[in-house]
Amino acid sequence: MKLRYSLAFVLVLACARAAADPGPDSEPSPATGLARWLNPATAPFIPVPEIDLDPYSGTTLGVIGVLLLTNEDHEIRKIVAPDIIHNPNFGSGIRGRIFAYPSDNTQWSIVGGAKERIESEFDAEYAAGLLRQDPWSFSASAVYDRSGSPRFFGVGNNTPLSDQTNYIYEQRFVAMTLGRNFNPQWQLGYTAKARSVDILPGRLPGIVSIQELFPTVVVRAERREILNRLFVAYDTRDDRNVPTRGTRWLLYVGAASSAHLVQGDLYSEAGIDGRYLLPLGSNSTLVMHTALRYMPHTAHTRDIPFWALSSIGGDRSIDGGEQPLRGFGAARFCDRNSFSASLEYRRRITSFDAFSTRVALELAPFVDSGRVFSSAGANPLSRLHVVEGAGIRAIASPFVVGYLDVGHGSEGTVVFTGINYPF
Repeated sequence: MKLRYSLAFVLVLACARAAADPGPDSEPSPATGLARWLNPATAPFIPVPEIDLDPYSGTTLGVIGVLLLTNEDHEIRKIVAPDIIHNPNFGSGIRGRIFAYPSDNTQWSIVGGAKERIESEFDAEYAAGLLRQDPWSFSASAVYDRSGSPRFFGVGNNTPLSDQTNYIYEQRFVAMTLGRNFNPQWQLGYTAKARSVDILPGRLPGIVSIQELFPTVVVRAERREILNRLFVAYDTRDDRNVPTRGTRWLLYVGAASSAHLVQGDLYSEAGIDGRYLLPLGSNSTLVMHTALRYMPHTAHTRDIPFWALSSIGGDRSIDGGEQPLRGFGAARFCDRNSFSASLEYRRRITSFDAFSTRVALELAPFVDSGRVFSSAGANPLSRLHVVEGAGIRAIASPFVVGYLDVGHGSEGTVVFTGINYPF
């Protein structure tokens, strides 16, 4: 979720600040008093200027206080990060975050906040059995999100920029995933998700509200749905959060029905998501990612809520959902079916001590491509949108990856910040 982006950029800022530090091989005098708080290598808690970048919500500025709690091996086990922010569109606000990593096998988080106008959020997540060494894995989440920045351009692979509309997206959902682990590589799983979505008139100045240009789309989009999904996962990556080698494949099928039984089924889905990491020496990795999603239900595209359609755009790959195209905003193109492919070269260039842990700095040029299409018989590889760009990543082992990605596509240059690898 976008409420985590600013924390990622804090790590990038920490990298730039710590680059001036002489490093572990030198022997500086021990920092005391105020100097201890101003030195990233020794500060237990430090206020850092905050810059949150997103092509739709604009630039959010603020101050964030980051407290990193580490174990005896200097590995992060908990992050506490409250902040005070200001966005020109939504006013001032406050947010709080706790990310906890009790072990390599378990993690949980609570994130919440609100701004003066429109936007508020709450996200609680828990996951156990992440290493798949136990017979079962389990995860659960509860989310409320009210965002005023989303865009809708219509349905199709060539929707014009001139049809850009804005809306307030308000969703509530609870989700649960149960996985049966046959071994650390193979997992059979089931996901249940109950979601409620309301689409309200947009309020961003200079952008048409979705109700004015697409009134019938809004009526069909305000739904309550229950999604059931079965999946098979194969994963040989050497690490779940900061992988450097291996492969991961996910094959899934699912169906969504309305919470109001008289409306019957909404849509079905089937897809595959794969990524392959090829090490090129001790500090470099070539990463390939691809995803293909179909919605084979016989209902007409116009009867499917637009937020449930397959989509490309933005900076994140979501299993069974939106796929990255980092020269465009989130869900820039949507239709029944989608194809996405990305190639990324990750190279670590330095590492240093910061915030009581070890941080590595990584450069990552990338190419993204993808398209959406309505007919199942269409060629997924034709008429692709292509984006070129580069990123910088700050890796605080063993769980945190903060990134800043800059991509250029046919509609211009876009900048994203976030936590975790895009895929």
